[in-house]
Formats: sequence, C-alpha cells, structure tokens
Amino acid sequence: MLVSLNWLKNYIDVGSHTPEELSELITKSGIEVDGIKYVAEKSKGVVVGHVVSCEKHPNADKLNLCQVDIGEEQLQIICGAPNIAAGQKVAVATPGAVLPGNFKIKKVKLRGVESNGMICSLQELGISEEFIQTEYAKGIFVFPEDTEIGQEVTSLLNLDDAILEFDLTPNRSDCLSMFGVAHEVSAIINKPITFPDETLETAEEKAVDRVSIGVDVPDLAPYYAGFLIKDLEIKESPLWLRNYLMAAGIRPINNVVDITNYVLMEYGQPLHAFDFDLLQTDKIVVRLATENEKIITLDDKERTLTTDNLVITDGEVPVALAGVMGGANTEVNDQTKTILLEAAYFDPATVRKNAQLTGIRSEASTRLEKGVDPDRVYRAGIRACQLLQKYANGVVLAEPAVFDQLDRSEKSIEIEKGEVNKRLGTDISSEEIEKILTKLQFAYKRDAEQFQVSIPTRRGDISIFEDMLEEIARIHGYDNLPYTLPTSSSRPGGLTNRQLLKRKVKNYLQGVGLMETITYSLTKADFVDKLISPEIAELDTNPVSLLMPMSEDHKYLRVSLLPELLGSTSYNHARKHSNVALYEVGSVFLSQEETLTTQPDENLRAAGVLTGTWIDHKWQQNNKKVDFYVAKGIVDGLFQYLDLSVTYKQSQVKDMHPGRCATLHIGEEVVGFVGQVHPQLAKNLDLKDTYVFDINLESILEKVEIEPSYDAIPRYPSVTRDIAFVMDQDVEAGAIKAVIEENGASIVKQVEIFDVYTGENLPEDKKSIAYSLHFQHPEHTLTDEEVEAVYQDIIAKVNEAFSAYVRS
Repeated sequence: MLVSLNWLKNYIDVGSHTPEELSELITKSGIEVDGIKYVAEKSKGVVVGHVVSCEKHPNADKLNLCQVDIGEEQLQIICGAPNIAAGQKVAVATPGAVLPGNFKIKKVKLRGVESNGMICSLQELGISEEFIQTEYAKGIFVFPEDTEIGQEVTSLLNLDDAILEFDLTPNRSDCLSMFGVAHEVSAIINKPITFPDETLETAEEKAVDRVSIGVDVPDLAPYYAGFLIKDLEIKESPLWLRNYLMAAGIRPINNVVDITNYVLMEYGQPLHAFDFDLLQTDKIVVRLATENEKIITLDDKERTLTTDNLVITDGEVPVALAGVMGGANTEVNDQTKTILLEAAYFDPATVRKNAQLTGIRSEASTRLEKGVDPDRVYRAGIRACQLLQKYANGVVLAEPAVFDQLDRSEKSIEIEKGEVNKRLGTDISSEEIEKILTKLQFAYKRDAEQFQVSIPTRRGDISIFEDMLEEIARIHGYDNLPYTLPTSSSRPGGLTNRQLLKRKVKNYLQGVGLMETITYSLTKADFVDKLISPEIAELDTNPVSLLMPMSEDHKYLRVSLLPELLGSTSYNHARKHSNVALYEVGSVFLSQEETLTTQPDENLRAAGVLTGTWIDHKWQQNNKKVDFYVAKGIVDGLFQYLDLSVTYKQSQVKDMHPGRCATLHIGEEVVGFVGQVHPQLAKNLDLKDTYVFDINLESILEKVEIEPSYDAIPRYPSVTRDIAFVMDQDVEAGAIKAVIEENGASIVKQVEIFDVYTGENLPEDKKSIAYSLHFQHPEHTLTDEEVEAVYQDIIAKVNEAFSAYVRS
C-alpha cells in the first residue's frame, strides 16, 4: 500500500512529524513501513506562466521564442519542447530559480536571442518517472486552463509529497485504504480525524425505476447497489486527483474511471462504472457463469469461464467478473453519457477464486478477497456520486437499486484488566485501557475492571480476546512492555546436549578439512539398501516409502547417509573435481513395520566420504592419496576430541571392501564403521578408490561428557621408549596396544603404532609391530627405575597374552 502523506493530511493533522518520524511510529505500532519515496527534489522560484505567443526562433529550426506572462511581468523565454504552443499554462523557472540538483536559472543568450527563464518539463522539476503521466513523459507539462497565473507550482504538482510504502500483513486489510490509514495514524499520534461530507443532492428521477438488481447467489453477493448518473461529461480529471492517483501507483484515465479509483483508495471499497447505454437490458443479474461462457475483459483478453466464476450480467451476457475486472462490452468511453455505478460486497473466497482462475490480479480483487468494511459499501457509492456531480457535471438519480442481505453486525469482545496485565506482564490501569480504546475509536462499556468492547466492522481482523490484547499492546507501545525474562526452573537459552554434540562434531570435521553438505532425506530404490551400518542391519528395518513421491529418485526415506553423499561425490567427480572430502550430520529413518502406522524412529548419524588426493605439496614433492588410514585417522581424532575410547574390529560390511573395513566399538557396542567402498559399487558411480565412515551419534550422545573439562598442563618432563614385538600374523595390533595401555595406565599416557615389518629375518607366519610409549607422571619427575619397572611389566603381560616377544 502506497500512502501519500499530502493525501493523508486531508483527514488528519500530522503536526510537526516528518515522514521519517511518522514512519518510525507506524512501524513500532505493528505495521512495517518498507520505505519512503519523495515525489521530487526541492526547487524554488517555479511559477505558473501563460504562453502569450509562440514563434519560431529566428536562428534555430528546433527552438521557439515564447512570450510568457507570469503575472507580475512578461518574460521572453526560448523553449525547445515539441509540444509548446500559444495559450498554454506552463511551469516557468524564473531567473534566480533553483531546480533540483542545485541547477540555477540565469538570463542567457541562445543563438543570439536573450532567454529569461525556462519552461519546465516534469522531469526537470525533479519528479520521478513513476509519478509522471504517459502523455507528459516527453515535452513540457501543461496546466488546466483555469489554473491561476503566477502561483507556485509546488502544491499544484504535489512536488512536496512523500510516499510511505506499507508492508501489510494479510490480516490488516483495513489499512488498504486512506481511511484505514487515517484511523491507524490517529490512534498512534492521538489526533482527531476529519472525514469528507457524504451529503448528496439527487434528481427527482429514481434509479430504481430504470434498473433492477437480481442476485441468484445471495451467499456469494449479499449486497449490490446500482447508482445511475446521467448527462456526464467525460474529460480529464482535476489535477489534484490525478496527483493523488499517481502517488498511489494508479494511472489516470478519465474523470469517471479516476473517481472510482480515487474512492477505491480512499474508502477501500472497489467500485465499477458500466456504460448504461451499452447494457442490453434494464436488469443487472449476479450469478455463476455457465461452463465455457465467454467474456472479453477490459484488458481486451477473451476469458473462458467455468461454473466457479461469479459474474455480473445485464440479464443476458456477462459484463464483469465480480470483484476482479469489468467487461470491454460496457467500458466507459469518450461518448459515455450515463453510467451504472456498482458498489457491491462479494464473498472474499469467491473473489479470490475468480482472480486465481482467470489469472487477473487487481487493486479491487486484492481488497475484496481480504474482506472490505460492510459499513462503507453504500457510503463509497455516495462519495463517488458526489465527485461525479462536481467533476463530471453528472446528474445523480435518487434511490439507487439495491439488493441487501449483508450482515453489518459488530463483534463484541470481553476483556479484563487483570488478564491483560497477566498476559503482557504490565501494570496498565483501567483508565489507560479506556484511553487506548478511545484512540482506536472502539465503543465499549466498562464495569469496574471489565470491558465489553464493540469491534467496528472496519476491523475484520479482530474477533477474539488475543486480538484485542495485541491492539492494547501495540498502542500502549511495544517499547513500554517489560523486557525481563520469564521466571522458570529451566535454563533460559543455551543448547541441548544433542545440539552441542552436533556442533562439536561439525566443528571437528570442518577443522580437519571436510566440507559439509546437506543431502536429501529422500532417496531412490537403488540407494535405500546400500551401505547400512551393521547395528542398523541387525534391526531388520524396512525402508519407509512415500505414498505420493515427487519423483522416483525421492521415493524412500534414507536408512544411511552414505549413498546420497556418494551421489554428490560422483556428481563432483563427473565435473573434474576428483579430490573430494565431504561430511554430513543428519538423521536416518528406521522402521520395522511392513505397513507404516507410526512415525519412523530418527537416528542421528555423522558420515563422511573421501576420495582422490589428501595431501599435495608439490614443492616438497609430498603427495598422499586417500587411504584407509586417512579415514581411520579422522575417526580416531573425532573420538579423541570427544574424549571417548574406541576400538576397531576388522569386519565385512555389505557394499564395503571385504579386506579394508572395520567396525567401531565402544565397549561391546557397535557404533559405526570405516573403510573402503566396494570397488564394484565405486565403479558403478564412476569413482576411483573411495573411503567412507559412518558413526552413530545417538549412541555417542549417551556416553559423551558434554560439559567442558580439561587436564592440567603437565609440569614434569616425559620419557619416550620404543618397543617392537614379534607376533603371529593373525594377532591384531590394536589388541596388543590395549594390553600396553591397560598395564601402563599409571604412567603411560600415550601409545602409538609407528611401524609394521614382515620379511627377511622373520619367520613367514610372524610379523613385527613397533610401538612408541610416552611415559609421564603428573606429580613428579620419573626415575629410570620407575619407567623400567613398568616397561618390563608390559613386556611380560604381552608375552603372556599373545606369546609375543621383543624383537632384538
């Protein structure tokens, strides 16, 4: 909604409030003002002049030598506008005038002839293109003949106007009119409103004797009034009316159409004028269209109607789409002498359906589909008749033809001071509530602290106590509401443990170089049973399918994050991005029901995909491809970051490489897996060696310590010793590492595997694995004896458990 501030001032005195100040007050009261546009930059010294004569410049073919009377004197001005002519009244910038852009007008000589001033176009007066009528887009502007010579043009051309752009929510349709905006501003700045006089003088002849109204569907059109105005003179609208329409974003056409549009913006009530002489009968019938019935609308397009379209007919054929657009067969034109003026109330849902079915969006349909004020329908017709009398010399016939089954009853809402303060956390007195209701112009009855409020029909958005509560809050001032936090046993703000875990996992994975991606929760049949983690596979789940999928690629809820991640990796690989490292933290959906009757369980997981080169330092000639140990290292780091102990067991997982895959264990529980994707699956996706991991965050959430903790920085030096054990080929390196950690727990702080050897000097069924042991005591410096004792104990325990001996 575009609101002209100068137009608004006709109804309410905004005092010394600037457009910016008024916009801020309106925004704070609940209606957002998106922006302010000014019609023109400031200028001074521009007046109305009368072109007494206009002759060709003696030394230039495209210039004219004009004598212009500005009241106090006559100026000689040279003008090059193509539409300049003698007898016109034009905007004249006199010598000394200042135009927008600080352009100063001086006496000059053009082709040897003196010019004292400038005849201005609207653009030269700083008016934005959007506020200029098409016919004046080129050349100078010509004032009406009755314009007084010598007066300033600022008010005549609305140059000092500011346009406020309201961003209205659907419930505030009352502010789709200047009256509604006036009510709103009145409540905000506490100033009275002055509305135009609606008295109307009519002829003795009655409209009801010349036209009848019939409504076949009264539930869809409960009110229809037809006013008759005859002896009209179709001409250009007065300048002030054209200015206001342009400010509201409406293009002026002629006085009859402009007046209906003006009242539309003023009252918020759409009107439509039919050329009465073009109607085939003396009846207006409102009905539903017949199937495939045709109408040519005012935009000269033929529309094919259905039985869902509500139409206005002349008893024979449709002459308008109800609430949307009139028909071309009864359009007001230059020869129109008598019009039938429609003022009607149509069912909002029906108008919306009319607009949707035809694809026509108009100012009228926008208001009718949101609901107009029932109390203004007839009054808007009277106001339009009044203006047609004055500016089109029309004769208004008495007693318009009316069909009326419209409900104009006002809603009543009971409010109580204590409940208002309880909800708002305020201490508003009953007297303050009375003042607010008075500002809003809501009638009420008070009984102690109880109020029975009558809601005016213009405020269709208010129907329950909570609506009134909002009105009281916004007029009282949102800035005046207390801003203390509510008292509660729960901790305000903060993240849940689940959110904290997700954040920690994401921070780590991003920190080690993986890029987050968010794939679809829906997947295709080829992916739904792929790469399922062993602990989920044991549940014997059934994939959940959609009843009406958008496509076959999005038919099932995913049971694993990895297939879609691999799809993204393949997509990148096909576009020459061969080095890919992606991760996702999201849910998979599990159900053991064959026919779904309850919501599937959501299982939070973290998964990653790596392929290509992991390190590529060309200068150092250091190049490392992604392998199992890169993927495992990332998983190791994550569990270390979460302060959890994880063990790996070589396993065979469906769709994974049979020799390069391990399941993750915390204690005896499987919490995911890591390894290489089966070469055949990778080939199907056009991928090379690709490694993945999948971790069950639901299980980790039960075990991880979310609260921050820390270990004191060691104050004493550490000792490092390396040891290599010779063992059977089938002994797992991690098993021996676990024995070392268990038996050296008192002072062994870290154990790392750094070498594996098979071959010369070792039996064929043996291998050698080297470990680096990091010794440190938190309270004193270790002695050689302490380290040696633990070192020898570790050797003995490893030998006892695995028959492994130290390699010499």
